[in-house]
Amino acid sequence: MTRLAPPRKPRARSQARIDSILDAARALLAADGVASLSIYSVAERAGIPPSSVYHFFASVPALLEALTADVHEAFRESLQQPIDHERLNRWPDLSMLVEARMLAIYREDVAAQQLILAQHGLTEVTQADRQHDIELGKLLHALFARHFQLPTLPDDVDVFALAIELADRVYARSVQLHDEITERMAEEGMRVFDAYLGLYLPPYLPKRTQQP
Repeated sequence: MTRLAPPRKPRARSQARIDSILDAARALLAADGVASLSIYSVAERAGIPPSSVYHFFASVPALLEALTADVHEAFRESLQQPIDHERLNRWPDLSMLVEARMLAIYREDVAAQQLILAQHGLTEVTQADRQHDIELGKLLHALFARHFQLPTLPDDVDVFALAIELADRVYARSVQLHDEITERMAEEGMRVFDAYLGLYLPPYLPKRTQQP
């Protein structure tokens, strides 16, 4: 007897609906920025009733917070990608690689620029971004510690998270002035990133002979 395929779990259907909503919001952000985003425009873009969007996201800020988390997940994945330990001679080699990966995400995802780098005045999104930066800072700290022997760093300042935020300020300036992260401003962002870390990391750190 032919068996019918079991129905998809509600959780899977819900996740598919959430994904379609986020994809629609991302497309609208990339095209028109945060100011033009509404629950109704997202619903129209996704081809679903507004009530379906409200079911998962009670407001536009809630939707944007979810998108911010999505963007930062891409950043976290970039830090977890393999790194050729043998090709690292000094810690700036590692910081350049990390920043290049993050810049690639910004450049490929205009919605990420609108959320994190553009001036939208949404406190909820800004706070969510800062919280995610703290998590990224911890991952970055651990990544550097895997490849180099780090000195004792201050407990009251998250050095790596602050380095990320400072570089983002430079990229944000570029987006405000040029609607993109230009090559020149990308270089400046990397300089700011390295300059701040250089306040706490000596020019030459002992490289680990074997990653832990």
